[in-house]
Amino acid sequence: MALISLRASDEVAAAFSVLAATQGGKSALLRRLIADALAAPAPRILPLPVGRPEKVTVRFRESEMRQLAEVSHQRGMTRTGWIVALVRSRLGSPVQHSPNERDELRAIVRELNRIGGNINQIARAANTSVLQGRAVEPDLSAIRQAKLVIERELVQLRSALRGNADYWDGRP
Repeated sequence: MALISLRASDEVAAAFSVLAATQGGKSALLRRLIADALAAPAPRILPLPVGRPEKVTVRFRESEMRQLAEVSHQRGMTRTGWIVALVRSRLGSPVQHSPNERDELRAIVRELNRIGGNINQIARAANTSVLQGRAVEPDLSAIRQAKLVIERELVQLRSALRGNADYWDGRP
């Protein structure tokens, strides 16, 4: 039988344990939730757009053009880019990102990769020290602080991605 593991905040884990106690235990509840998810109808997978882009002409009133200019500027997009992103989001395409958002997401990914590289170097140095018979005395407070920083940044990243998806889905 395969093992599936995951990480959850202490609060979520505690709440899940309380719920699971009424459902036959954590493993039983997880097995049921997974089975339910697999039995659910598969999400609609849209085909990738194909073909040459075609032009569509749309007419707006002057006041609407001002609104379009304002909302597109707020997203760091052109009016046309914003309209195309809106239509694509309603057609079920993946979440649309403005050029600024794409740049920011790339920067976050680069920073997370750097952090991961640093953690690997630290682990490698600690393992080498242990193999050479030297005692390793980690600074646990620094490790805890780094963990908190990473968790806080991940919360902000998730919030930003959720906010973007909500924006294009028309949710407040």
